[in-house]
Amino acid sequence: MAVPPGSGPADVGQPGTEGPDTEDTDSRESARAATAQDEHSHASSAQIAGEAAAAAAVANLDPTLEVRDTSGAVVPLDLTAAAFFDVDNTMMMGASIFHFARGLASRKFFDSSMLAGFAWQQVKFRLGGRETPEGMRNSRESALSFVAGRSVSEIVELGEEIYDELMVDRIWPGTKALANMHLDAGQRVWLVTATPVELALIIARRLGLTGALGTVAESENGLYTGRLVGEVLHGPAKAHAVRSLAAREGLNLRRCSAYSDSVNDVPMLSVVGTAVAVNPDSELRDIARQRGWEIRDFRTGRKAAKIGVPSVLGAGAVAGAVAAGLAYRRRA
Repeated sequence: MAVPPGSGPADVGQPGTEGPDTEDTDSRESARAATAQDEHSHASSAQIAGEAAAAAAVANLDPTLEVRDTSGAVVPLDLTAAAFFDVDNTMMMGASIFHFARGLASRKFFDSSMLAGFAWQQVKFRLGGRETPEGMRNSRESALSFVAGRSVSEIVELGEEIYDELMVDRIWPGTKALANMHLDAGQRVWLVTATPVELALIIARRLGLTGALGTVAESENGLYTGRLVGEVLHGPAKAHAVRSLAAREGLNLRRCSAYSDSVNDVPMLSVVGTAVAVNPDSELRDIARQRGWEIRDFRTGRKAAKIGVPSVLGAGAVAGAVAAGLAYRRRA
């Protein structure tokens, strides 16, 4: 007589062997274990990248720690509030690493086929209005590969030149005005970007901002190795960087603000008291509406949602005067 599936020894297997159910269970458990290991590895790598970015940002701080308003006058420093701005499509039109690659290509750092790869990533970025983790990782790691063996000082010098040639006119005036608003309130303003930290620091300095959190490329004896410290500063890694910087600098994240265009930056936007979606992709726009975040859109043909100065500065502006006269003490 035929035995229904699962009701007899045929599905259990002989002693010393594994039946189909056992094999399926083992396969699922192995897959779950592998996934958990990958997630743990990614989380650890993101944390390493964030801590490395914060350490680099603090190391490059102006020792005077002065905050100047748009007129150049020194204003009282708000010790516990700050603002964090994404760069690509938030502070700058397009991808900063592509502009940098164009400048290097014109200086014969690599051939036209490599630039074509960067161009394709830029086309997708401009048409789609957002980046993908894989695309970001590929473009940044490609950028690091062609600076391997080059001196850090050489790349910094070229970055200064390329900013003047290809980036200075691509800054969104509206986003820069938002950053100036925080500076005028005595708050420090940081860029947070997947772009290599050396380039991010140049952009921050040229915009009169406090500093930058960026991807840290490994260097030995003043030369790039072509490897990253941790991973690209993207997604959760940005949130780790902001938390690490806040701990080092004594910031109260509930009094801080963050700005970005990408759904990939929701982790960073979620760790501060005031989140603002700037030129948002469709997914971030939906999340911003659901969570009641401010929305600003400076792109041609779009109507920006109006927000007032107090709402953007959040609680930071309210308590700013309390901290204004206190002596700043850098935290290790």
